[in-house]
Amino acid sequence: MFGYDLTTYGGMRGLVMTVAAAGRGPTAVAIHGFPLDHRMWADQLGVVEGRRLLAPDLRGSGGTPWVGDPVHTMDLLADDVASVIRSASSDGADVVGLSMGGYVALALVERHPDLVRSLVLCATRTRPDTDEARARRDATIEAVVSRGRESLADAMLEVLVPADADPLVRARLRTMVEQTPTESIVASLRGMRDRPDRTEVLARSQVPVLVVVGEEDALVGVAEAEEMAEVADGRLEVIPGVGHMPPMEAPSIFNALLEGFWRAGGRDAR
Repeated sequence: MFGYDLTTYGGMRGLVMTVAAAGRGPTAVAIHGFPLDHRMWADQLGVVEGRRLLAPDLRGSGGTPWVGDPVHTMDLLADDVASVIRSASSDGADVVGLSMGGYVALALVERHPDLVRSLVLCATRTRPDTDEARARRDATIEAVVSRGRESLADAMLEVLVPADADPLVRARLRTMVEQTPTESIVASLRGMRDRPDRTEVLARSQVPVLVVVGEEDALVGVAEAEEMAEVADGRLEVIPGVGHMPPMEAPSIFNALLEGFWRAGGRDAR
């Protein structure tokens, strides 16, 4: 049985968002990657100590519906998360973002800095897509529309986790990808493709920052993570033997990093 409850919060323009919630303490918010949902945080919800952890389903993911947006800009998704934080907490939240969730977290820092107490950026980057990467996003859109979500799941499993990853982790990822509406996949790919460079946003941020990356991440290299940590004047943690999904592949290590970071640099330490 999962150690969390599902509740709802209001997002932008009347959107009703499904949010998983567990734990006690100051509020923390974990933002999932693409094209996943709150279930990727199942090993943190009800397990990580010292925080009440909220894991929202971004629009068009999990229990939160796709409501017709042709593009899920990172700004739009950040505004949704801001609505959740304002509803749940009077003094902001410690924010964790993985991959696309990191893009959303950086947009949140830029647009709603008063809501972010500390920031964990996992398997993500501040820089925008290159021309080559933008072309790959467009090709992925065409592929998922033509061949379906199963083909996307096949392709993503090749890069999200190493080939020898736990089959249960691979199964959980496949389920989430295949259950995400195709319309939402297209809208989110467009949003990621068109996101701006937020390196300076991270550089200007005044909150404590932890950067986490898997040593075997095929999408975000250790060198890029090192650069982010340096820009943020933050801390870098590289998890050996892990790919793009540290919270699922190495939950005990990842959870310990969160707890230690929050104790040392989060609100409780100030």
